Amino acid sequence: MLKCSTSLWSADLANLASEIARVEPYSERLHLDVADGHYVQAMLFFPDLVKALRRHTWLPFEVHLMTTDPAGWVAPFVEAGADILIFSLDSASDPGQVIDRIKSSGRRAGLSLLLEEPVDLLDPYWGDLDVVTITGTAMGIKGASMDPGVPDKIRRARRIIAERGLKTEIEADGGIRRETVPLIHAAGADFIVPGSLMFGGDPRALREWLASL
Repeated sequence: MLKCSTSLWSADLANLASEIARVEPYSERLHLDVADGHYVQAMLFFPDLVKALRRHTWLPFEVHLMTTDPAGWVAPFVEAGADILIFSLDSASDPGQVIDRIKSSGRRAGLSLLLEEPVDLLDPYWGDLDVVTITGTAMGIKGASMDPGVPDKIRRARRIIAERGLKTEIEADGGIRRETVPLIHAAGADFIVPGSLMFGGDPRALREWLASL
């Protein structure tokens, strides 16, 4: 069954503690998009806010760094309570160095691919990746439709993971809708990052539907 890394970007941002409590029983982890206003034209989820939210849930925090200089944000978010840190491949001049910094902090590491980036760009890093995030929309865009090429990218990543005997998780993020989730599931993803799909309806009913796929 597809697991849920529920995106807090789609929660009621004025009532995050209660929103977390509402979706906690139906999520495996919580996805926190961090945007610095430079890498993408948005500003989201700074370290002090993540630290304040940490005491409201037992779920793992997955921090998605949509920032310039991701290496510089590792320590602040580790201290704030992040369990997994994911960053964009093109945002770092030396992605391997950022992965090493995350791993040396005792946290799980992930890379996210832009729409136009092929899965083969991950070849130097597969052995160190806990998560690969296949983005389905332009980075930092909320409410857009999923690009039709996403399922093929997921299938490609799944083949590589199987061939190399890895335990890397595949996560689909962006354009997570009723009509796209079955395609993502059939392609072999482990996680989806539901936003409005989770917060805009009945979380229990969503999980029952996912179990039926």
